[in-house]
Amino acid sequence: MLLITGSPGVGKTTVLTETVNLLKERGYKSGGMLSREVRESGVRVGFEILDLGSQKRGWLAHVNQKTGPRVGKYRVNLADLEAVGAEAITDAVENCDVVAVDEIGPMELFSEKFRAAVQRALESNKIVIAVVHWKAQDNLINDAKSIKDAETITVTTENREGLSNVVAEKATQALKKTQNSRS
Repeated sequence: MLLITGSPGVGKTTVLTETVNLLKERGYKSGGMLSREVRESGVRVGFEILDLGSQKRGWLAHVNQKTGPRVGKYRVNLADLEAVGAEAITDAVENCDVVAVDEIGPMELFSEKFRAAVQRALESNKIVIAVVHWKAQDNLINDAKSIKDAETITVTTENREGLSNVVAEKATQALKKTQNSRS
């Protein structure tokens, strides 16, 4: 279990995306979900979610979303979070070596289906690399942090440049350890 955290806008999603790409180059299959901010005319209007396996996209939250839980100026799109995000995590647990979750944070935690998918990933024998909101307090986050061998990696402007290599190496070592224990 590798948890990536850091202040907003520091590059957590970039580190996770680059890590997934590095692991793919090493022959490991990664799945799960990524969240990306969406800007219009330089102003952030929402967050898109992407299923790494199917490339299906949806809205996590948007300023013009009419319904759903409110987080700041955004409303969470529970339907897309569950149909794209939670499904992507569930699929990755079943079919991939690595499960990527971006992110376990205030918006995502409104969904019981998302929570269940992440809990299932945590309980699996898969390598989970998850972005964790820097201030969020929740039992699911505490469960992730308390897993044996869980490591929290903080992204900063000083270390973000080479951090995906570090995370990919830690994941590779964990994957090799898992493979050796099975054989």
